[in-house]
Amino acid sequence: MSQAGSIRSAPAPPLLASILLPLSWAGMMAAQGIAFRAGVGLRATLFLAELTLAAPGVLALLLLGRELWRALGLERPEPRLAALALWSGAAFWTASLGLFELQYTVWPPPPGFLEAFRLLHQALRPAGPLDALLSVAAIAVAPAVCEEILFRGVVLPSFLRSLGAAGAILASAVLFGLIHLDATSASALTAYRVPFALAVGVGLGVLRVRTGSLWPPLIAHATLNTITFAIAPFAADPAQGLPPPEPWKGAGLLVLGLAGFHFAMRWLRGSRRSSGSC
Repeated sequence: MSQAGSIRSAPAPPLLASILLPLSWAGMMAAQGIAFRAGVGLRATLFLAELTLAAPGVLALLLLGRELWRALGLERPEPRLAALALWSGAAFWTASLGLFELQYTVWPPPPGFLEAFRLLHQALRPAGPLDALLSVAAIAVAPAVCEEILFRGVVLPSFLRSLGAAGAILASAVLFGLIHLDATSASALTAYRVPFALAVGVGLGVLRVRTGSLWPPLIAHATLNTITFAIAPFAADPAQGLPPPEPWKGAGLLVLGLAGFHFAMRWLRGSRRSSGSC
């Protein structure tokens, strides 16, 4: 069996998946604006935006008569893959930190980008254990679930037959990267997070294809987001000035993260051989 063969059928036609993306993005932007104007709070705004992003894909599958859990790759989760997913999420975080450092060497962040990141995480800083759970759910778990449903649950499988495994992984990663355009002001967008999101999207797509399940990329995505949220309070305050770039540190972190993910994929292949699965 090929590595892509474990994804048994495309949940939606490629054309439909392509149409869903602008609808999902537009819905997410509209939901953010409505929630912000309604003053429902930051956590509720984040939840609503992510749910709106995933909703068109889920609705399309239901209208097509698909069995939802099977179509998305969410059936029969394998407990042995949980450790692989957690390890991969940590590896992605390490590699992405290195990639950001290398990017910073040649492309400094635009004015207001780091301050907006700091203010977002400051607003979500928990006041207690329950508050921490709500913040992690809003900033880490909800984006992981909803974005994986759309990009690795609907979009990637829909491109497998026409583009092959590598093409479907890359195409879904590019589209995933594009939704990470950020507003630096009321009228300006920056692509500063796009290279990071594209790279992570490739890794998440590889997990989806190699395992045949949406659970590993979903857990890895949530792990990456949770680590980012946990270390955000320790990041340097951009108001104090930007630190000098450290390209060697960035290269080391990137190599370490990629090596960690390579090890996870080798473990997956080895475990499948030992269990006799194809």
